Amino acid sequence: LLPFTGWVLALRPDFVGMVLLYWGLHQPRKIGFLPAWLLGLTMDVAHGSLLGQHALAYSAMMFAAISLHRRVAMFGLRAQMLHVLVILLGMQLIVLAVRLAAGGVFPGWWYFLPSLTGTWLWAVAHAVLTIPLRPRRDPDEV
Repeated sequence: LLPFTGWVLALRPDFVGMVLLYWGLHQPRKIGFLPAWLLGLTMDVAHGSLLGQHALAYSAMMFAAISLHRRVAMFGLRAQMLHVLVILLGMQLIVLAVRLAAGGVFPGWWYFLPSLTGTWLWAVAHAVLTIPLRPRRDPDEV
């Protein structure tokens, strides 16, 4: 919901989707379909878009994240980024398919740039969001 305009808007990843994807991959039992669906409805209302398209996309993304969470955990950061790219592209394809089915026009290939920037930001998001999960250092140890 940040007020970006111009070319920055074309590069802005879906931050809500990225956070949902992170928690779906790392803590699938704590966050599931209901928060994804509710946040999707909230994004539809905030963007003024067709009601339910983000909810459907976030729910499908959460299904993919929960299904692949053990597999993605085995890989290093680069392979995780490839998985994230495929999931984010799938989410954008669902939103685009709903928009086209409702009579919209194809926005152009630049529409998929947020998936690429989201993939590049995955390393940063992974580092920041795992801070609370890291074991704390014992102050009594030298």
